Amino acid sequence: MKSKKINIITLGCSKNTVDSERLLGHFALAGFSVVHDADADAADTVVINTCGFTADAKDESIEMILRMAYAKREGIIKRLYVVGCLSERYRDELREELPEVDAFFGVNDMRQIIEEVYGKTVPLRTERRLTTPPHYAYLKISEGCNWGCGYCAIPLIRGKHVSVPMEELLEEAESLAAKGVKELMVIAQDTTYYGLDLYGERKLGELLRKLCRINGIEWIRLHYAYPTHFPEDVIEVMASEPKICKYLDIPFQHISDRMLSSMRRGLTKQQTLELIDKLREKVPGIVLRTTLIVGYPGESKDDFNELLEFVEKERFDRLGVFTYSEEEGTYSAKNLKDDVSPKEKERRKDIIMSAQEQISLENNRQRLLNTRQRVIIDRKEGDFYVGRTEYDSPEVDQEILISHDGKLNVGDFYTVLIEKVDSFDCFAKIAE
Repeated sequence: MKSKKINIITLGCSKNTVDSERLLGHFALAGFSVVHDADADAADTVVINTCGFTADAKDESIEMILRMAYAKREGIIKRLYVVGCLSERYRDELREELPEVDAFFGVNDMRQIIEEVYGKTVPLRTERRLTTPPHYAYLKISEGCNWGCGYCAIPLIRGKHVSVPMEELLEEAESLAAKGVKELMVIAQDTTYYGLDLYGERKLGELLRKLCRINGIEWIRLHYAYPTHFPEDVIEVMASEPKICKYLDIPFQHISDRMLSSMRRGLTKQQTLELIDKLREKVPGIVLRTTLIVGYPGESKDDFNELLEFVEKERFDRLGVFTYSEEEGTYSAKNLKDDVSPKEKERRKDIIMSAQEQISLENNRQRLLNTRQRVIIDRKEGDFYVGRTEYDSPEVDQEILISHDGKLNVGDFYTVLIEKVDSFDCFAKIAE
């Protein structure tokens, strides 16, 4: 029946994806028919899982709420709920401006929203209904962050770091493997902090080793690794465990000591360079993905040129750039003047990305062209099968476009020969 159908719409990052998948799983267990990211007329109850991390993300979330509020006024849907980061941070303001929304819930109100929709108390389980292709999934190992970087609103939204007990994570990973998941993306606001609150010491390395013992899991990929006090044992695990992808998502954000201090990052330029050298020395062939911020308050031309030189020297395999946007309540919003113009921020971003485009092309030529690579197939698209190597995470990194006249199975691994490369994609055929 349509009255028993729920449409959950997910905005934002992979952490939100996991939260939505848990909601979908719980509602399905409660007897509801569930759909994800569907049109307004697909169900009479809509739950929007919002993002409030950046100005653009807030705008996208508000636009979606307004669309669904209109659908409710028109009688297309009957009930509308808003959950997640935007709702956590601006609940009172949203409630006043959007009376069409039946209720607002924060990031830690999983039980409350389920009970609101279901109408009675329900036990919380680790059940999830995957929204990703069935061969990969995200494993969220903690919530919140303790660092307090100057520009970041995450601690204001998600709170302090709280690790998920290791036994629960292993149970969840076993369950995902039993459903056919072959690749785990380990995520959190800060994965390297894992375990400190529960066990008195960092336990990410131990967790990764135990995940490697799970049958069916073939790739384990590490995201959102904070560089300050990076755990030595994690480097050892990455070097010694074949299931751990030689891939690390580690956001450096800047390299100028003046900017790193103002950003409250907790490390220096020299420590950053030493960590990069150590990772590359101890994990040969590792691919590093990083993110940078340009236009932070007080970023001078010299600071920016130092950042550009850093990019050109270190030659990261994957790189993203954000322009600084002031987030109310953060240290930088309260204490620093946003003194770099929007036009100059975009100019600096374009310069970095132009340099990175050439670096990516040269890296692909040196690392991948005319080599055999093991890939996992994500989907069929037009004339190509689309796959990834261990050096690429889904949705954010480059893909391998494979020409093949026969049938390849999505979710299976194949060996391919890379025949052509560009800056952000490669072209291949099945190796003979």
